[in-house]
Amino acid sequence: MEETEMADSKDGLSTFKWVEVGPHLTEAQKEAISQLSPKMTKRCKALMKQLICFSTLQASLSELLGAWVKIMKPRRADWLVVLKQLKLMDHPLYLEVASLALVEDSFEANIRDYTKIIHGHGKRNQLKDAEKTLATMRSRGFICDQVILTTFIHMYSKAGNLELAEETFEELKLLGEPLDKRSYGSMIMAYIRAGMPEQGEVLLREMDAQEIYAGREVYKALLRAYSLDGDAEGAQRVFDAIQLAAISPDHKFCGLLINAYGVSGQSEKARAAFENMRRAGLTPSDKCIALVISAYERENKLQKALEFLIVLERDGIIIGKEASETLVGWFKNLGVVKEVDTVLREFSVKEANSEFQAT
Repeated sequence: MEETEMADSKDGLSTFKWVEVGPHLTEAQKEAISQLSPKMTKRCKALMKQLICFSTLQASLSELLGAWVKIMKPRRADWLVVLKQLKLMDHPLYLEVASLALVEDSFEANIRDYTKIIHGHGKRNQLKDAEKTLATMRSRGFICDQVILTTFIHMYSKAGNLELAEETFEELKLLGEPLDKRSYGSMIMAYIRAGMPEQGEVLLREMDAQEIYAGREVYKALLRAYSLDGDAEGAQRVFDAIQLAAISPDHKFCGLLINAYGVSGQSEKARAAFENMRRAGLTPSDKCIALVISAYERENKLQKALEFLIVLERDGIIIGKEASETLVGWFKNLGVVKEVDTVLREFSVKEANSEFQAT
């Protein structure tokens, strides 16, 4: 395969001799080239062929693009065609080519171009590359917008850098524009990841005051944080906020609330949350049943657990694998071997019957 060739000039700098890709292509390269649109201009197709066959052993990407600009004098429309094709192919060089295009006069970069590239780096968790693009943007006189700053809050959050996330959030406020739920949500997630759900809840109340409601996943993450910590009061507050936001809790939300009460040693409230779920018309999942059993186990309330199971059986609710294993583990800890065998046999029979009925 022949690609862009380099030769040293008298001043020691690399110069290019543009050579069309040769006949010695791999099958994958041939296939990729054959997929290029026949409507694509020769100028764009020439670069696409070079990129498909690109090797860093023969040239740097910036030198290749520089040669293309010098020889073929592309316009913005040509750059956009190439970038669209690279993105369509999910080509690994897409973001690098896009970043290098930003500094080319012929590309005529605007704020949306920077936003797309920074967002692309954000999706790949490429924080350093995103920061480099931001520095380039600012050096060329562009002002950050809400979308860009929100993306950085998200990236700093995932990188565990709460301080930079907070600084960026404050910069976001200084724009003087109303914050949207995505901006708030990114900062709430940053506090959750930093182990500070209370601060996230403060922002949640700030949103409520403006009648802005967070996304379902943000509420779930905040509820999960309180649940895992056994902070039942915090979990209940968030659960109430979920309902006020007109979000219908599913069995996963309910399970997190049940777990919060169970971990905090409040088995009766865990049971009450379970019953509230049923009264709301939700079919209890096996996970939720197991969580109630675990809550009783923590307080060694075997009689209460058995009464709970009797009520479920009376109502035609069959416990599944996870709830059965939780009960079996409890029985084993108590040294009650015979009951273990009974539970296992009953579970096997009921599971077999369920499978038979399903067929």
